[in-house]
Amino acid sequence: MKLDERGRAKYRPLKEYDPELVKQLLLDKIAAEEEAINSLQTDFELPALDYREDKINVVSLFSGCGGLDLGFELAGLSSVLGEEKALEAYNSKESYTANRSKGIFHTIYSNDLFKEANESYKINFPEVYQQPLDIRKVKNFPKADLVLGGFPCPGFSEAGPRLIDDERNFLYTHFIRCLLQAKPFAFVAENVKGIMTLGKGEVLNQIVQDFASAGYTVKVKLVNSRDFGVPQIRERVFIVGIREDIDFEYHHPEPTHGENKTPFLTLADAIGDLETKPGDWFTGGFSPIYLSRNRKKGWKDQSFTIQASGRQAPLHPSGPPMRKLGADKWELPGDETLHRRLSVKEIARIQTFPDWFTFSDGGNETVQRNNRLDKQYKQIGNAVPVLLAKAMAMPLATFAKENLEDIKNNRTKVMV
Repeated sequence: MKLDERGRAKYRPLKEYDPELVKQLLLDKIAAEEEAINSLQTDFELPALDYREDKINVVSLFSGCGGLDLGFELAGLSSVLGEEKALEAYNSKESYTANRSKGIFHTIYSNDLFKEANESYKINFPEVYQQPLDIRKVKNFPKADLVLGGFPCPGFSEAGPRLIDDERNFLYTHFIRCLLQAKPFAFVAENVKGIMTLGKGEVLNQIVQDFASAGYTVKVKLVNSRDFGVPQIRERVFIVGIREDIDFEYHHPEPTHGENKTPFLTLADAIGDLETKPGDWFTGGFSPIYLSRNRKKGWKDQSFTIQASGRQAPLHPSGPPMRKLGADKWELPGDETLHRRLSVKEIARIQTFPDWFTFSDGGNETVQRNNRLDKQYKQIGNAVPVLLAKAMAMPLATFAKENLEDIKNNRTKVMV
């Protein structure tokens, strides 16, 4: 919401919101977006999708290479086979391929624009229909029982956050537009920690109200990946909505790892066996910006957050630790060859992808090696850690398995 005035404070957030006004602003904006979409000169229609009556049919937005999707799929498999058997199958491509269709979650559609990520998704989720189209140009989303997506963090003006009626960057409203069309019983959206403090929290408040206005009871929580079996310190916000007519209250799961629980997984646990066979890593020098802070964790630690860049990848724990020289200035002791960035395979492990998961580099051998590797680093760094996604999905998987008949009977319900 913005004030009706000009100047630098144009997007100053209001202190109080009228829920009905928020809802109307949202619906008006979505109507305007749909009008623009309907004016597009395209006769494209979705093909017949692989709906399953006995499954929870899933639509994936901003799907990337599929970390969130794989985590939900694994949770759906765990709800049917049990945790131990599902995780055992997960570690083998042959076994996972043979068992993945048994899970309660069944992805039917994905959407993203990142070419190499789409290639990876297609390799690893070959049965899913993929629409590599700008979401703002998607006229019709398919019906679904569950919608997933890590929508891009919204932009905001110098003077304050971009809220509901700012004309820029309405990608999250297209997630909501999908909800209005698909009518799922639940949705899960993931975003970076920073979204909680943008505009002193007003951005997140607005987004939550917008999702709620679409007919959902919304829960928001900041979680740390390492609390759920991921060998990485990575904080992310999970926004979960349950359709208002569904008799179920979602609770974000409690941590499974940490003090008085299962010990945190370490870099030694995750990549210790790869020390002599790490695969390819991004090479080249280390800039002053890179050396402005510590980039190396020890074997007994959890990794720094994996970023979507090969050049900014954390250092491998081998060799001497970095040494602080002063404010924003660190050095790599000894010869530079004693220090290297984590490899693609290592960061995939840290993001809890299985070794069989394939990441496309575009396949163009004329492109410089580092540039091809960077495509893989970007996909993996942008992904939701699979085991974190699985943890967030388990309450939904358990509910869905126990209430599948009720969900099926409510598939045609119209949201307010």
